[in-house]
Amino acid sequence: MYKIIGGDQKEYGPATPEEMRQWVEEGRLSGQSLVQADGGPWKPLATFPEFAAALQAQVTHMPSAPAPTPAPVVSAQDWSEQILSRQPTLRVGYCLGRAWELIWSNLGLLCGATCVIWLISMICLFLPMGSAFYWVLSGVFDGGLYLVFLRRIRGREVAIGDVFAGFSIAYSQLMLAGVVSSLLTGIGLLFCIVPWIFLQVAWTFSVPLVADKGLEFWSAMELSRKVVARVWFQALALVVVAFLPYIVAYLIVQIKIGMAMFPHYQSLMGSAPPDLQQFMNTMIEAAKASAEVAKANIPSILLTKCVLLVNLPFATAALMYAYEDLFGSRTTPRA
Repeated sequence: MYKIIGGDQKEYGPATPEEMRQWVEEGRLSGQSLVQADGGPWKPLATFPEFAAALQAQVTHMPSAPAPTPAPVVSAQDWSEQILSRQPTLRVGYCLGRAWELIWSNLGLLCGATCVIWLISMICLFLPMGSAFYWVLSGVFDGGLYLVFLRRIRGREVAIGDVFAGFSIAYSQLMLAGVVSSLLTGIGLLFCIVPWIFLQVAWTFSVPLVADKGLEFWSAMELSRKVVARVWFQALALVVVAFLPYIVAYLIVQIKIGMAMFPHYQSLMGSAPPDLQQFMNTMIEAAKASAEVAKANIPSILLTKCVLLVNLPFATAALMYAYEDLFGSRTTPRA
């Protein structure tokens, strides 16, 4: 069985050899069309000997067939309007299923690329001001990682080193997309967890829109929000299922830390407000206890990070298939 990448850069199939030969005869496939046989690597159709006769007959009987028309280039604004004018479709099951296939057929490449970004985040975690440094550049790192997955989904050649592509394309816009979306979702969390969850899901595709389509960061955030809002519950389901192992591990650790800190918080809340000195002393003791609890739970926190490392390739693949569902187009935006 075979799968192909169509002119709209989407994947089709599986198809039988007979169907493939018929598509060649109809001019829907050429020797340059990307084809995958039984989960193998993506290769041009011309490299498959079983279709040599059909391709030769295509050349013989249709010598004047026009070359494929390249995707038209439109302005970023016009492209965004095209995306917003159509009803978005998010196939959760399809995205999850295709994510497994993509990971297993590109295990070394995609897991290696993910591991590079994970290692950088872990190193920054133990450096002075390292967490702040990584937070500022998170959009740039994520943008490069998303591009690696998108290029493999589209059957293009890619290397592990391409995770740093964000530093050479739209560096400032990727940085702003990561920082601004993080800041605004954090502000939402201060008021209520509901707006935090909504914004986290709604802005999921902001960074890939900057990296892949070259949109300005705020335009990308707005386009992601407007499109995802129309399929928000499907997007939430996809994010939860894709990141489920990490979410469970994270919640377990946070509950464990919260239970250890509860007696100290109880003392803080029970201190009499008029007695300012007692209140300050209780706060100091609670801060010391919090540091001790965090130190005692370092192994659990590191275990959570390891779960994220294992979970991230699959989750990223699922999100990028969803991105193709929502923002795939025959047209190409021009920034």
